[in-house]
Amino acid sequence: MESNITFDEAFEILKKYNKDIFHIRHAITVSSVMGWYCDKLGIEDEKNYWEIVGLLHDVDFELYPNEHCKKAVSILKEENVNDDIIHSVCSHGYGICCDIEPTDKMEKVLFAIDELTGIINAAALMRPSKSTKDMPLKSLKKKFKSRGFAAGCDRDVIQKGAEMMGVELNELLSDTLEAMKANEDRINEFMENFEKNL
Repeated sequence: MESNITFDEAFEILKKYNKDIFHIRHAITVSSVMGWYCDKLGIEDEKNYWEIVGLLHDVDFELYPNEHCKKAVSILKEENVNDDIIHSVCSHGYGICCDIEPTDKMEKVLFAIDELTGIINAAALMRPSKSTKDMPLKSLKKKFKSRGFAAGCDRDVIQKGAEMMGVELNELLSDTLEAMKANEDRINEFMENFEKNL
């Protein structure tokens, strides 16, 4: 699996189709968490690819929410993005909005963490600190069990993702929370720079 574009080129594509700050932050968050998992799994040579796929995974969602993971194919082909990336990007919608199944470790991680990052972000915003850094795992578990909280984030998808990865749900929750803690400053700095240049 190879990338024929750089991270910066991928970000330019993302910005072309996404203007909402929320969507940009989500893309950067997922990209950062993907990079963290790559480090954890000891496959640093694939880190650029993982981060690019994370960055572009929702490239079509803002403009074409009803064609999510379908419109991405034509958008990315038009931007001359290679087939490996297109397959990986679309695979996170498996069984939800497309039939492209996650087949390798990277795609399974993306499937598992996408919705989970949304729950963690929402939980962080409820805290006085507005941060993940002081969020205990037990607090996240409580929010996860409360299906009324961040109701748009599908718990069943997250559970299925953990099963795809071959890990317990608790391990997925713990690792993804740690990934977001580790990357919070970087994400905030990235977003501050992005918003300054709007």
